[in-house]
Amino acid sequence: MALTKTRNKAVRRSVALSGELNRKIQKMAKHLNSSANRVIEDLIEKGIEAKEAEKRHFFELAERLRATDDQTELSAIKSELARMTFGE
Repeated sequence: MALTKTRNKAVRRSVALSGELNRKIQKMAKHLNSSANRVIEDLIEKGIEAKEAEKRHFFELAERLRATDDQTELSAIKSELARMTFGE
């Protein structure tokens, strides 16, 4: 039985960056001895992972809110959910 490898095909994207953001990316690339494209790709991957973790945390809090009977914990969870939803 032959195994087939799955490849993530590279897709070209054009993104406009501010001058300041471009300078930061170039500086990071130089510091990491990497290409600017690799730095941008890593930053995007980490950003997506962070958003997914934030979403998981939100739903965990919502589940705790549903399950708790403790008024102190209830208040703390509500405050954290409000902060996550509306900002500080």
